Amino acid sequence: MQTRTLGRDGPTVSALGLGCMGMSAFYGGRGSDADAIAVIHRALERGVTLLDTADMYGPHTNEVLVGKAIAGRRDQVFLATKFGIRLEPSDTAARSVDGRPEYVIAACEASLQRLGVDHIDLYYQHRVDGTVPIEDTVGAMARLVEQGKVRFLGLSEASASTIRRAHAVHPITAVQTEYSLWSRDPEANGVLATVRELGIGFVPYSPLGRGFLTGAIRSPADFDADDYRRQSPRFQGENFDRNLALVDAVTAMAKTQGVSPGQLALAWVLAQGEDLVPIPGTKRLAYLEENLGALQVQLSADALARIDAIFPAHAAAGPRYAPAAMATLNR
Repeated sequence: MQTRTLGRDGPTVSALGLGCMGMSAFYGGRGSDADAIAVIHRALERGVTLLDTADMYGPHTNEVLVGKAIAGRRDQVFLATKFGIRLEPSDTAARSVDGRPEYVIAACEASLQRLGVDHIDLYYQHRVDGTVPIEDTVGAMARLVEQGKVRFLGLSEASASTIRRAHAVHPITAVQTEYSLWSRDPEANGVLATVRELGIGFVPYSPLGRGFLTGAIRSPADFDADDYRRQSPRFQGENFDRNLALVDAVTAMAKTQGVSPGQLALAWVLAQGEDLVPIPGTKRLAYLEENLGALQVQLSADALARIDAIFPAHAAAGPRYAPAAMATLNR
């Protein structure tokens, strides 16, 4: 397994991580826990070390699942989880962001229990709370490091200015943000440049465009009734059609390279810098193996230029999320 370092002086992890969210939430068609655990175990066998979860996935059930999967295998895992998005028990579509120091501490304790571990390797603030100074939130996270409950700190979907302020309180090891051929905001909003300046690792989530870049999704009808993508702007109406045309161009180029469209998309992300560690998610063994195959895809400068030509930055139609969720990004 190829490895990369999270940041200038951070921990060494597998060059591809495994996003575990879809095993429990949001993407519909969920299989059994046994099937999901088999995927995690196979990933570990193949040398994947970075597993990514969050307390709001499920909610809570994804951490329990990951905890079961890594029981007896803790030393093989670099375990990342997140706090900060709170779901209403009576309505999981209703959510809020909480960065209060007391909540940070309570959320960590709950995650440790669900995961069945005595420490978390990388603890992210899932979204920045605009009502709480980031210095207060990161100060509480730093206390968790001092107590040995957390090893490294991270932020997710934070703005460049917030990253700087947080890093001044305690070193930030990784920033996680959506990044792929169809979501290149970090290039334009200064986040990617900032983390590189500060020596912070960058962890792209949804590097396959929520599955769209695999070429397997041909119609909104392909989604199960409980799949959140049915309501996602990029999968609606004219946006879907325009984005499908982009994916078809990627698929055509992938054929010329002798790889799948998903492998081409992942290889593009990997080629953006050795400081990037993408975390594609899957609940199927076949897709896990396909994703890992992207590590063997070497894209020439000419191939990268061709990809940029057929899928230019910001070419994807529609916003990444619905308005309420968009408001929590880049704070």
